[in-house]
Amino acid sequence: MSANFAALLYLVSGVLFILALRGLSHPTSSRQGNLYGMIGMAIAIATTLLYKLPAGFSSGCWFSAASGSAALSAPGGRAPCR
Repeated sequence: MSANFAALLYLVSGVLFILALRGLSHPTSSRQGNLYGMIGMAIAIATTLLYKLPAGFSSGCWFSAASGSAALSAPGGRAPCR
């Protein structure tokens, strides 16, 4: 991934975060604001992981770790220890 494309994705995620704050300011638009925030964070995390992979890690390894932690943190997800 080129640096210019990564910067563009970070810009898009920043705009989505601003829209999220705007949406969360009123109860009727809070669901939409929450959705904007989740999409913006997903873009930012994916861009970071794809742009700067540590040495020795493959993209499949990062995807497995991220999807596993997302599944455990989801509502109704089961943690290994309770």
